[in-house]
Amino acid sequence: MRVLIVGIDGYLGWPLTQYLTARGHEVGGIDAYFRREQVKEIGSQSAIPIVSPNERKQAYKEKYNKELYWIDGDITDWTTLLSVFKEFQPEGIVHLGENPSAPYSMIDQAHATWVHHNNVIGSLNILYAMKEVTPDAHLVKLGTMGEYGQPNVDIPEGFFEVEYRGRKDTMLFPRQAGSWYHQTKVHDTNNTVFACKIWGLSSTDIMQGVVYGTQFDEMGNEDPRLRTRLDFDECFGTAINRFSCQAAVGEPLTPFGKGNQKRGYLPLRDSMQCLTLALENPPSKGEYRTFNQFEDTYTVYELAEKVKKVANELDLNAEIHRIENPRIEKEEHYYNPDHQHLLDLGYKPTHDMETELKPMLADLVNNRERILEVKDVLIPEIWWDGSKHRSKLID
Repeated sequence: MRVLIVGIDGYLGWPLTQYLTARGHEVGGIDAYFRREQVKEIGSQSAIPIVSPNERKQAYKEKYNKELYWIDGDITDWTTLLSVFKEFQPEGIVHLGENPSAPYSMIDQAHATWVHHNNVIGSLNILYAMKEVTPDAHLVKLGTMGEYGQPNVDIPEGFFEVEYRGRKDTMLFPRQAGSWYHQTKVHDTNNTVFACKIWGLSSTDIMQGVVYGTQFDEMGNEDPRLRTRLDFDECFGTAINRFSCQAAVGEPLTPFGKGNQKRGYLPLRDSMQCLTLALENPPSKGEYRTFNQFEDTYTVYELAEKVKKVANELDLNAEIHRIENPRIEKEEHYYNPDHQHLLDLGYKPTHDMETELKPMLADLVNNRERILEVKDVLIPEIWWDGSKHRSKLID
């Protein structure tokens, strides 16, 4: 299958390129390198050293003995995106090209509007490119479990049956976005559902949980040019990344508030497996479907305890201290999402969290100087009320 990865240079895009190539797919991609620029903008860097795009392309050529179709381009530029679709003629599109940061979208008006423009317009352009060039292609769009918010009911995969005043209907499960970024993802979901309805496009929307990890077998772990990035700042670093980097450099692990906010998690290697299963098993023409992609659910404090346990087994002497929560969210809530569709397709979880954390922490310890260079970014200072100040310890 010819697969176009939008966001080929990112944390998921670069390893997925290698994973799909190893399975025999013809892979190409496009990227505008906004992640590289924005991580620098906020004064951070990847904990794992990454090389330039040209060095990545050269490493790919040496490993797989072929050129990689890789275009430097912005998907909000319609002319550029249309030419990529016409040249590459993708049969599958994996859309990883959106800004993925809630805090980045909450910095100020300029950042909120930029995230809306990049995510909503870029995704809409992809839908139009499919309509005009490859209407039979399959779009695998990366959504987020965060679209659902914190509802006090079970979360289905996509649609659910509603009964109101004696009448029934099947509807898309309501979204409760918790940031401007999450609002863009909800817009994208609605636009994709509509495009499938009116144009007969086919799409799998992946509501992905938090992905963690630095290695898997198909990625060239011995060649530093083939490694993927790992961010740990407040904008692009997830809680598990922050905790792991804090443990690696001897800083306390800092959950926000009570720490009872619950999330779904899965290792990087299993994210590759799930995205590939979705891609290789497309829906019927005109069908929009949703997969909730995660393996286990934990509260943020339970997550910190898991990182602490593994860190202490590695003699890192980790401690946990809660800090003020800069977000406006429920700190205690019900959370029970379904996640059966990928299991039905054959998804087999590989490593439990503690097993996956061991090589991740070892990688971070080996790169502790990179974390220490910018360690101030480990504590948040972007607040949902629009203010900016560092969160303080509360215990």
